[in-house]
Amino acid sequence: MKRLSNRLHSLSESQTLQMNKLSRKLKQEGHDIINLSLGEPDFPTPDHIKEGAKKAIDEDYTHYPPVAGYIELRKAIAKKFKDENGLNYTHAEVVVSTGAKQALANIMLALLNPGDEVILPAPYWVSYIEMIKLAEGKVVIIPTKIENDFKLDLDDLEAAITKKTKIFIMCSPSNPTGTVYDKGELRKIAEILARYPDITIVSDEIYEHITFKEKHESIAQFDIVKESTVVVNGVSKGYAMTGWRIGYIGAPLPIAKACEKIQGQITSGASSISQRAAIVALSSGLEDSKKMCAAFKRRRDLILELIKEIPGIRTDIPEGAFYIFPDISYYFGKSVDDLTIKNSNDFCMYLLNEANVAIVTGAAFGDDNCVRISYSASAKEITEAMSRIKTALNKLEPVDAIT
Repeated sequence: MKRLSNRLHSLSESQTLQMNKLSRKLKQEGHDIINLSLGEPDFPTPDHIKEGAKKAIDEDYTHYPPVAGYIELRKAIAKKFKDENGLNYTHAEVVVSTGAKQALANIMLALLNPGDEVILPAPYWVSYIEMIKLAEGKVVIIPTKIENDFKLDLDDLEAAITKKTKIFIMCSPSNPTGTVYDKGELRKIAEILARYPDITIVSDEIYEHITFKEKHESIAQFDIVKESTVVVNGVSKGYAMTGWRIGYIGAPLPIAKACEKIQGQITSGASSISQRAAIVALSSGLEDSKKMCAAFKRRRDLILELIKEIPGIRTDIPEGAFYIFPDISYYFGKSVDDLTIKNSNDFCMYLLNEANVAIVTGAAFGDDNCVRISYSASAKEITEAMSRIKTALNKLEPVDAIT
């Protein structure tokens, strides 16, 4: 359509949201779909947080909030950074947005000029590339390997840096792989990037409270990169508040002000009621978050045991988030009836139609040999889903065997 922009035509639809939409449609049509494509906790928001929102309504927090967020929330976030991460941010260096997704978009629009390069390890979260496109940046992808737990090779990082490099994005714990970097690994990355002070590190830590290691580590803790790092976080994953749409950044003051300026022209401040609920979430301890994390670890262990029973699938052991990202390339070239599995998208669509299980193609995350399976579901659903997947895959045979 001629009246639509070139910008829109260059943009891809989120394949995680696309699969979720398709699975919802099939459910509405009466199909018994088990949805393991979801990127959100299946737990309800804790009651004390919901009570905080109700109190805010009764207290008439129903007017426009400040663009960067209520000062009480920004101070609560600064305190969280200090207490939990050892990071010193003033409330002026904190900006609250409509989810971490908007926070990331703000950063890209604030920092990138046309042609600026962004280094992005793959697999990566689906929306990073599209945000970079919207900001007219150029993506430089560094592949990683399942054999190395999808961790970045330092030589590859060094080789990817050019005079045009403006941003390096990292996500730990990772969506889609569940990879978690420890302090020593982060220090080595920081030591490389510290030699390039014009590069901004964007550290996406939205899954911070779903880590199965002893402690979450932030790359911003190292003084050598603190002034060139933006930490992105939010309440969606760790507090089961995805629908409340509250994300935030801690950033050097010029970047924080730039993000506030952009946000002021696009959405203004995030929902007033959600912000008041977020104050309660951040100020009332991590007991509920720890319970959810323990449940996710049990589910991770369950799904890893079940997937061992399926021939040909390889996976590492994720240390955070609530995904596994197995290599399913063993099934490429295998067929049933008139269908041949050629790639991860074919694999996912086959399982959706044959097994009534929704998962997400690895191509969406930059690795077509893999798929993302969320274990943000009950143990019963996970067990049934893996049984269905095993049965469906057992029907596939090499092409030569059926021709």
